[in-house]
Amino acid sequence: MEANVFVIIAIGIAAIIGLWIIFYFIPVGLWFSALVSGVRISLIQLVLMRWRKIKPPVIVNSMIAAAKAGLKLNRNELEAHYLAGGRIQAVVNALISADKANMDLDFKLATAIDLAGRDVLEAVQMSVNPKVINTPPVAAVAKDGIQLIAKARVTVRANIRQLVGGAGEETIIARVGEGVVSAIGSADSHKLVLENPDSISKVVLEKGLDAGTAFEILSIDIADIDVGKNIGAVLQMDQANADKNIAQAKAEERRAMAVANEQEMKAKAQEARANLIQAEAEIPMAIAEAFRSGNLGIMDYYKFENIKADTKMRESISTPPASAKGRNKQDPKK
Repeated sequence: MEANVFVIIAIGIAAIIGLWIIFYFIPVGLWFSALVSGVRISLIQLVLMRWRKIKPPVIVNSMIAAAKAGLKLNRNELEAHYLAGGRIQAVVNALISADKANMDLDFKLATAIDLAGRDVLEAVQMSVNPKVINTPPVAAVAKDGIQLIAKARVTVRANIRQLVGGAGEETIIARVGEGVVSAIGSADSHKLVLENPDSISKVVLEKGLDAGTAFEILSIDIADIDVGKNIGAVLQMDQANADKNIAQAKAEERRAMAVANEQEMKAKAQEARANLIQAEAEIPMAIAEAFRSGNLGIMDYYKFENIKADTKMRESISTPPASAKGRNKQDPKK
C-alpha cells in the first residue's frame, strides 16, 4: 500500500516537471495572448526562439505593443536586433513615441541608433521636449583689456538623423565656449557687452555650431556675466617690471665694466710705479758706469748733487710744515 502511494507521488512530481518543461518550451499562454491581440505567430516559432536563445516574451510583448499602437513590425527583424545585442523594448517604445509625435523614424534607423550606444527613446523625447545645457563659466578679454566671465544656457533638440556618428554634448559646450570667447574678444569695450549681452548670442548662433552634431541648437541665452580682472593693466605692469629688470641688469653690467676698468687702471698705475722705482734704482749704477767709462766727471757729479739739493730746498720752502696746517684748520684767521 505504501509503495503505491510513493509511486503515485513520484508520478505526480514527474507530471508536474513534464508540464513545466512543456509549457517552458511551448509557451501556450504567450501564444494565446498574441492571438487575442491580433499578432499572428505560431507555437513552432515560439519553440524555435527558445532554441535560438531568444526570450519569446520580449519579442511577443514588443509586437503586441506595436500592434496596439498601429505599427507593423517584422518578427525576423526583431529577433535579429535582439541577437545583435539591441534593446528591443526601448526601440519599440521609441517608434511608438515618434509615431504619436508625427516624427519620421523608421525601424532601421531606430535600431542603428540603439546599436550605436545611444538611447533612442531619450533622443525621441528630447526631440519633443528640448533640453537645456548649462555651459561652465567662460572667461574672455575685451579689446579694452577687461576680463568678462560669462555663463550660457543652450537649448538643444535631438537631431534624429545625426544621432549615428554625430558629436555629443561636449562638442556643443566646447563650440559655444569658443563662440563666446570670440564674441567678447571682438568687442571694443566690455561695457558694450554688459549693455547688450544678446549680441553674444547673435554672433554665436550665426556660426552654425550644431553642424555635425547630434543636436540642433534652438537658442543660446547668456545667463550671467561677471567682470573679472583688468588683464590689460596686469600685462602693462608685467611689461614694466620686465623693462625695469632689464634696465637694472644693464646698469649692473655697466657698473661691473666700470669696476673692471678701474681695477685695470690701478694695475697699470702700480705697474708704472714699479717701473719708476726700478728705473730710479738703476740711476746710481748708471752714474757709476758713467764714471768708469769717462762720460761723467767729478765736477759734473757735484753739479748734479747741487741741483738735487737746490730742488729739495725749494720744495721745503713751498710746502708748509704739518703743525702749521693743523693750526690753520683750527683757526682760519691765523
